[in-house]
Amino acid sequence: MRSPRRLPLLVPVLLCALAVLAARPTDAMDGNGGSGTGAQVARLYADAARATRQYEDGRREAEAQRSKALEYEKRLDRQRQKIDAMHEDLGRIASAQYRGAGSLPLTAQMLLADDPDGLMRGQRALDRADTAVNNAIGRSLRAEARLTADEAKARAAWRALEERNAGLAELKKEIEGKLEAARARLEGEADASVSAGSCPGAVRPDQPDANFGRDWVAPVEAYTLSASFGSGGARWANRHTGQDFAVPVGTPVRSVGAGRVVKVSCGGAFGMQVVVQHAGGYYTQYAHLAAVAVDQGDRVRPGQWVGQSGSTGNSTGPHLHFEVRVTPEMGSALDPVPWLSQRGVAL
Repeated sequence: MRSPRRLPLLVPVLLCALAVLAARPTDAMDGNGGSGTGAQVARLYADAARATRQYEDGRREAEAQRSKALEYEKRLDRQRQKIDAMHEDLGRIASAQYRGAGSLPLTAQMLLADDPDGLMRGQRALDRADTAVNNAIGRSLRAEARLTADEAKARAAWRALEERNAGLAELKKEIEGKLEAARARLEGEADASVSAGSCPGAVRPDQPDANFGRDWVAPVEAYTLSASFGSGGARWANRHTGQDFAVPVGTPVRSVGAGRVVKVSCGGAFGMQVVVQHAGGYYTQYAHLAAVAVDQGDRVRPGQWVGQSGSTGNSTGPHLHFEVRVTPEMGSALDPVPWLSQRGVAL
């Protein structure tokens, strides 16, 4: 958890950075030469993911500061109860002194007492108790002041984080609106290209320089599994030949492993598609795309983007159709779920 003392500087800096993020153009050429709607969607995906992470981090931090402030409040209540109890002790000591002294001054009591030494010892004990309680009250009051200051800092940090999170929520909503509009444009452009039978060139948007540390990955990062291998239905002439991943239009589609792109095509039942050849005589197909990010002959690494999901071809909604084959062409498909599982990728 960050120290509350840093928040007055941290919050405006973050809000300035987010303002820059919200204002940055989404139609400029990226570092790899990617432009157009596909590149805009890819950048907006990254912006939306970043804004979501920052919002969630801020929400957790605000909750931590709220819990901290409430804990200080509980400790203050206990400290004040302790001080009240000590004030009661002082009152009892004062009453004992009054009852012991009666209406005579201490000198007169000593002259009249049967045991002046005992009287003095009792008086000294009362004085020591009085001093001890007063000192304890002083310490407790100082502790109360410190707790009050700490509680105020925690509450100020909490309020600052809540304000920051409100700004992040607005930014997230704005980016998601832009993303939805860009998705619709991308889908329209992809449908037009497929209908014309003319695939657009590869769009190569900036992508994370991810080092997965493994040889095989899932074809999309976040998904819902839909139609499975071998399932039947009116949409297919025979059985379903791949595994479908339900994802929104424009979702980055990744090569599951290292290989070479042997086919990029546009049209027919699969719409816009990419086929990658892997070692061991296997091929993977990525179909119904809205954009491609590779050209035929390209070498790809595990997790590298090969396109963006869509709903082109024979499709009833946005998804990725993923196949594993033993030839580059259809008709030689294997069930991709156990094939990936054997390579350490659980879907």
